[in-house]
Amino acid sequence: MATGLPSELQDDLNLDNTNQSLSQLRLASIDDKSWPADEAPDFPKSEDSKGSPELTTHLQWDDPYYDIARHHIVEVAGSDDKYGRKVILFSACRMPPSHQLDHMKLLGYLKFTLDQYVESDYTLVYLHHGLTSENKPSLSWLRDAYKEFDRKYKKNIKALYIVHPTMFIKTLLILFKPLISFKFGRKIFYVNFLSELEEYVNLEQLGIPRQVLKYDEYLRSLQKPSQVPQKPTTPRPLLPNQQFGVSLQ
Repeated sequence: MATGLPSELQDDLNLDNTNQSLSQLRLASIDDKSWPADEAPDFPKSEDSKGSPELTTHLQWDDPYYDIARHHIVEVAGSDDKYGRKVILFSACRMPPSHQLDHMKLLGYLKFTLDQYVESDYTLVYLHHGLTSENKPSLSWLRDAYKEFDRKYKKNIKALYIVHPTMFIKTLLILFKPLISFKFGRKIFYVNFLSELEEYVNLEQLGIPRQVLKYDEYLRSLQKPSQVPQKPTTPRPLLPNQQFGVSLQ
């Protein structure tokens, strides 16, 4: 029977259910080391692929978030996407080893950055290449981080692009799938090559780390011509029986 509740109230109720499910999701008993390794091609490292040129930080050295901002893990793109939405870039390759990074402070800085744009539509681009066993946060931290991003952050995000996804990130999304609403799940897109992103964002103004650019070139060199997408296609809405583009069956 229809409840007749306003959509915003219904979203709040759904959020309460999600938080309850998250509190019951026990990740602490799962050994992080037992999680599947990123099944990425063996990317040969070279001197010019270790990172990007030295970047400047817009925060002063005495700012509470300076020690996080100086790594440039979270950046605001130099231009909006093709729909006029602000683009926030998260680069996993710029995360230092876990013992050198305060992940709770990183979460606070991410929220601090998003707070400036969440009142309007925005896009989030996550560059997965560079996430390793050394800098990967714990699964319990990911659970707690998901709880922190309430309706305020999810309402106006129009697309979450996961670039260069691997088995680890796909497994992680499968784990969290029962907790992710169908509405938010439709906003998540896998991007295998940077060329697939060009239809939606200006790559030159995105500020992609050089390491990720080199990795993308390497991936393309491994593909047969027919396997490399020549023209990006617009993501189609998922069918009611799909989640993340995969049949629920």
